[in-house]
Amino acid sequence: MSTLKPAFLFPGQGSQTVGMGRDLYDNFPSARTTFEEADEALQFPLSRLIFDGPADDLQLTEHTQPAILTVSIAAYRVLIDALKPLGIAPAMAAGHSLGEYSAHVAAGTLSFADAVRTVRSRGQFMQQAVPPGVGSMAAILGLPAAQIADLCKQASTGPQEIVSPANLNSPDQTVISGSLAAVERAAELCKAAGAKKTVILKVSAPFHCALMQPAEDALATTLEGITFNDPAYPVAANVDARLLTQASEVRDCLVRQVTGSVRWVECIQLLIAEGATHFIEVGPGRVLSGLMRQIDRAQKALNVEDSVSLDKTLTALTAKPEEETQA
Repeated sequence: MSTLKPAFLFPGQGSQTVGMGRDLYDNFPSARTTFEEADEALQFPLSRLIFDGPADDLQLTEHTQPAILTVSIAAYRVLIDALKPLGIAPAMAAGHSLGEYSAHVAAGTLSFADAVRTVRSRGQFMQQAVPPGVGSMAAILGLPAAQIADLCKQASTGPQEIVSPANLNSPDQTVISGSLAAVERAAELCKAAGAKKTVILKVSAPFHCALMQPAEDALATTLEGITFNDPAYPVAANVDARLLTQASEVRDCLVRQVTGSVRWVECIQLLIAEGATHFIEVGPGRVLSGLMRQIDRAQKALNVEDSVSLDKTLTALTAKPEEETQA
């Protein structure tokens, strides 16, 4: 067996593009089966929407979430098939927000069909929790997360006028979420405090904040009907930044994640401390690879989203140490 300890990372909402996963579908039977399973589970031609759009429909949260999950699991299955003959297996995993579901499917914690149906419902619950235009999110660059949290408290003026850190993405990037007015106030406070940049994000709802409580409650009911297994390898929980190894822990973490912060920096630092030798972003885009460079440039960051990136990753994983040094 290989001495490598790869950590698999799964992207969340924002990594979607029309046409993602098409190369995998065309070239690998296991990927094609994955798309067919998703269509069957949803009783909806999700694969056609992923490959052909329209983009506006793909951007709807209830479509985006199962779409990214499906492409991620297609990529995962293709990668696993390629790694088995090499004696390489994932040692641990993490997923960013929605990606936590992909990580658990990969680890065998829940079935793909259950997950794809659940995340479509999760998207619907999130969309319905806050009327359009009421909530907002903003990325804050170049300010410490603890300082941003303090400024969010200052900008919050009541139960409906709240803002809080939603995604602790890297030491340089924190996303805040809440009511539109409170987010705008917090962004201005951050700018005045010396933030390099503040960007109001184009999102359909204010994810990972207290305004999502109705979605959290609805998801809790949905997850009661899902069977969970012990993961085959540890999966980091966004909301607690700890590794889950027992089925009994998973449901609660996935529920609390809806209103809780995505503690991504701590999750990555946890995987590093556990001895991960390579980080492989499995699914569309390279958002998490970019964040990895901001968190710890010394780590080996790879990705798999199509045939070309698969070949590059396999080459990197099988390179001798001296070859890696020259590269």
